Amino acid sequence: MTKSVFITFLISAAICMSCISKQVNTESGNTAAEQTLADTQSKHLKPFKPELPTIGLLMYDGVLQSEVIASSDVFAKFSEDGKQLFNVVSIAQTKDAITTEEGMHFVPDYTFENCPKLTALFVPSAYDMYTQVHNKSIVDFIKEKNEEVEYIVSNCAGAQLIGESGIADGKKIVTWIGGGTQLQKDYPSLKVQNDSLITFVEDGKFLSSNGNLASYISALTLLEKMTSLEHRKFVESYLYLDRLQDWKE
Repeated sequence: MTKSVFITFLISAAICMSCISKQVNTESGNTAAEQTLADTQSKHLKPFKPELPTIGLLMYDGVLQSEVIASSDVFAKFSEDGKQLFNVVSIAQTKDAITTEEGMHFVPDYTFENCPKLTALFVPSAYDMYTQVHNKSIVDFIKEKNEEVEYIVSNCAGAQLIGESGIADGKKIVTWIGGGTQLQKDYPSLKVQNDSLITFVEDGKFLSSNGNLASYISALTLLEKMTSLEHRKFVESYLYLDRLQDWKE
């Protein structure tokens, strides 16, 4: 091999090794970036922990999404020191996505068949409750879960499902503003409160509200009962509720 050929060989080898090194470094960098992204995302995901209280959010077609979101918004927050306090799961009759009143599609975590043991069940509303009230599967699910849960919360016209199930006969309950008179006629065993004056009421294990954004009141009240006043205040500050309370145009 001549000297010039040898030098050319060395230069070619150096260039080749440089390209391989750059490729390895690029691939390594990409892997590191992907791992960082995965770590950043995963730290915000809340795994199901059997040892924690489980909050169940009932869903069905036509549900008011604000009433589902309010409950999850409140109970899914970490503690001030970063600890997960609850499992928050959504439940529907089937595994298919439900369509909210507002047109969004929510995929349930569980169905009536495989729903885990719950500590509390939230029963939301729809603008037209006829289908839900006459759905035996939904009513039977509420009856079944009433046997195991410590609390049941109804918001807005979700009170109709509570009335249909019969689980709160003799208990105080409130519904959407203007709906109390008909609710009392339909379910005379309920102690329906004056919805023009009362936003939220609690009677034993049963809590209820006028619904929509008032669903935050029922969720926050139950949160305080299950944790502490200090944690409730922390969640309220996290949600900027003080800004809403003090807001003026």
